[in-house]
Amino acid sequence: MTSSGADVLGLDFGTTNSVASLVSADSAPDLVEFSNNGESSAVFRSALCFWHDDDVKGGLAVEAGPWAISEYLEYPQESRFIQSFKSVAASANFEHASVFDKRFKFEDLGRIFVDKLIAHAGTRLSAIPGRLIVGRPVEYAGSRPDHGLARQRYDMMFGHLGADIHYVYEPLGAAFSYASRLTHPATILVADFGGGTSDFSVVRVAAPGEARRCIPLGHAGIGIAGDRFDYRIVDRLVLPMLGKGGSYRSFDKILEIPRSYFADFADWSRLALMRNRRTMDELARLQKNAIDPDAIGRMIAVIESELGYPLYEAVGLLKRTLSSEESAHFHFSGAGLEVEADVTRQDFETWIAQDIASIEATVDKAMADAGSDMRDIDRVFLTGGSSVIPAIRDIFIRRFGRERIASGGELTSISDGLARIGLEPNIEEWAV
Repeated sequence: MTSSGADVLGLDFGTTNSVASLVSADSAPDLVEFSNNGESSAVFRSALCFWHDDDVKGGLAVEAGPWAISEYLEYPQESRFIQSFKSVAASANFEHASVFDKRFKFEDLGRIFVDKLIAHAGTRLSAIPGRLIVGRPVEYAGSRPDHGLARQRYDMMFGHLGADIHYVYEPLGAAFSYASRLTHPATILVADFGGGTSDFSVVRVAAPGEARRCIPLGHAGIGIAGDRFDYRIVDRLVLPMLGKGGSYRSFDKILEIPRSYFADFADWSRLALMRNRRTMDELARLQKNAIDPDAIGRMIAVIESELGYPLYEAVGLLKRTLSSEESAHFHFSGAGLEVEADVTRQDFETWIAQDIASIEATVDKAMADAGSDMRDIDRVFLTGGSSVIPAIRDIFIRRFGRERIASGGELTSISDGLARIGLEPNIEEWAV
């Protein structure tokens, strides 16, 4: 199928990864593949890399997805690598990202990302279908998310594509995808665990052939997911080496080093943005007055060396290994910082216990919003990259039993379902 024959584009713009699906009325959804260095994948990393290039208009070149990673790995210190920027979509505190001597608003970063994704899709997206279904979380990331602001930013991010845009809760997309597998009526709980948010929907699925196959019953979400788990790992293993918990001299007083620096460092959406003149000057002054100046010096070196991506990879490797093994070794090295630690699954689950409790409470909210209890749920569909973490799966095994748990298409089910929803005659029944 080519883009010219597609009626709908379903786009799962994720915190960590993005996926696109095309569908027409007479065919099943088809994932858009991206070919890079001889390898093809439907998963497009939600990342950008900027670097100076005199041959480019404005002198600043940019790439996205796996191409952004390649550019960063080739010239890390001469580039700016930005990832997880979806996390600030609903944040009024985020005004712009400073990249070298230029400023980019969220919608600027978003348009650049979307345009690069389309370009790398080649002929598959050479013409955008008339209807675009974009996933959005039930609850955005951040302490005080502004849903109206996020909608404005999304409108500016996607509006230039010229399509009829509709926004649908991401777990509803996953529900519609899972419903396509069912051959009988059922009430399902969909749990979507991404990089920035964990979202839940309760949906009643009718028998195949019914005019309206899926009926949403209730929803809930929370801005806690994979990136928060990453934060816990960095907080425990890395930040103590960079001065967290330390002190500095201020005139005749000994004060604790402001925790805001460490919160930014352990947040993938903010780490790369710390490399700006104001923050680096503040850290340099702090180093002069710190009781342990070497620790602050290591933080400065990691930021200046643009080591956010390799740190992210090391943390991700630890999480993935602990999802299948009872213990794993953490290793990170760069810019004078050496971190070696053996971590057990029990260690990790202790670190994220508070987050797991908050997620479990949000499941309760979704069930209450739907007016359902555990006995009403026939199947639980787990999706999203963080759904493979044992502590996450245990929430649902304890409540519903292993026999009611289903999974699959952890990174692609939302996009598939969004495309299917786009073919519905009354899209407003799904849109938010």
